[in-house]
Amino acid sequence: MEPVNKQQRRPWVVGVSGASGTPYAAAVLRGLLAAGESVDLVVSRASRLTLLDETGIAFRDAHWREDLEAWLARGADGKPDAFDVRADDVRYWPAGDLAAGPSSGSYPVKGMLIVPASTAAVAGVALGLSKDLLQRVASVTLKERRPLVVAVRETPLSGQTLKHMVALDEAGAVVLPASPAFYAGATHIQDLVDFVAGRVLDAAGVPHELYRRWEGELGGALQAD
Repeated sequence: MEPVNKQQRRPWVVGVSGASGTPYAAAVLRGLLAAGESVDLVVSRASRLTLLDETGIAFRDAHWREDLEAWLARGADGKPDAFDVRADDVRYWPAGDLAAGPSSGSYPVKGMLIVPASTAAVAGVALGLSKDLLQRVASVTLKERRPLVVAVRETPLSGQTLKHMVALDEAGAVVLPASPAFYAGATHIQDLVDFVAGRVLDAAGVPHELYRRWEGELGGALQAD
């Protein structure tokens, strides 16, 4: 019997659904990598269309690392090469691969972050449909009692979606609407994106410096400027 690997890789699974908001996903991925975390990435079929529309980047299975690094280098304002990011500790799983590692509860992960989460993804996870790998991993995350953060990006919300969100909350997930705040002194679109990404990482317990935290001082952000 081979010895147990005490340094076994335990990534965060990041699922990207088809909702608008690919800059949120990029910011979360950059934050995880900056914190030294490993990442398993699942990009839904619908999210590829959104990514192409919002960034001009075509995410290809055969060239996923090249496309991912181009995406992560892009600022929320669309400027290329705004960030210098290496995706060396990222493993990519196609959304149609239901035999992928994270589809099993025995595959070691820390938890899952769905950023952004479409209402279709919210419904699929709440109902336990497992129609693709993203939904399957989320279902596994819940049944294994691991952290699941669902960053919902939609407005307005229908009554049915609200019911699905309540079901996710009752199942143990953190339902985190992609709602940027302004007390942190945002002066750029990237600041607003980073605030939401930072709140996602907060919910996962991952340290970061993506936004200025509230310190109980009115006008503190203005004074800091």
